[in-house]
Amino acid sequence: MTRGKEYSRDDRYLTTRITADGRDGFPVEPGRYRLVVSRACPWAGRAVIVRRLLGLEAALPMAVAGPLHDERSWRFDLDPGGRDPVLGIERLQEAYADAYERLFGRLDRLSTRLQGSRYLVGDTITEADVRLFTTLVRFDAVYHGHCKCNRQKLSEMPVIWAYARDLFQTPGFGDTVDFDHIKRHYFTVHDDINPTGIVPLGPDLSGWLEPHGRAALGGRPFGDGTPPGPVTAAEAVPADHTPLTP
Repeated sequence: MTRGKEYSRDDRYLTTRITADGRDGFPVEPGRYRLVVSRACPWAGRAVIVRRLLGLEAALPMAVAGPLHDERSWRFDLDPGGRDPVLGIERLQEAYADAYERLFGRLDRLSTRLQGSRYLVGDTITEADVRLFTTLVRFDAVYHGHCKCNRQKLSEMPVIWAYARDLFQTPGFGDTVDFDHIKRHYFTVHDDINPTGIVPLGPDLSGWLEPHGRAALGGRPFGDGTPPGPVTAAEAVPADHTPLTP
């Protein structure tokens, strides 16, 4: 993010893939790779959820960076010495207004779609739900105030709020979310938006555990598969960073 410039998403992505045949030089092999994430990042959050849903915790170890980063990368400030133990390592008004209208227009269309469907595509959880969830779970805590997406809070949009709660209460989703890391990242790193560096104490997170009523729409969250098992103690989100009861 550059001061006085419209936000432009970083597109420097890895183009190689981990495949069964190893065609890019990276064959599938348990324990060979390490997933490096920050729980503050919505894109990393997608990977963490999918890892849980596929039961890959033992095959794909995970390193959790802190919620802050500098011009080089995320910091491993949760680890002793600031090193991972394994790796050793404002928008313009016009642009804002356009993005604001596109955001809430899309949320309105999603609400209409989800009125009669428990999930976005079919009757089971798909990648589409994972992608949307990591945005929704940050909405009231960050985007509503910090990013000025303030037409409504997520909790004021009944259909999509119930949908988000349904996913949050599904194993593999809410148990990966660290609200403290999410808030500290945005409110500390984006110092041009929040120069004081004050991290808000709210919102109240208990609403995420309220009944969602979405089961009445049917659907099979995991299809023919099984839900992930309990989170390991080593990867559990701290109790004061989540509304979930350990």
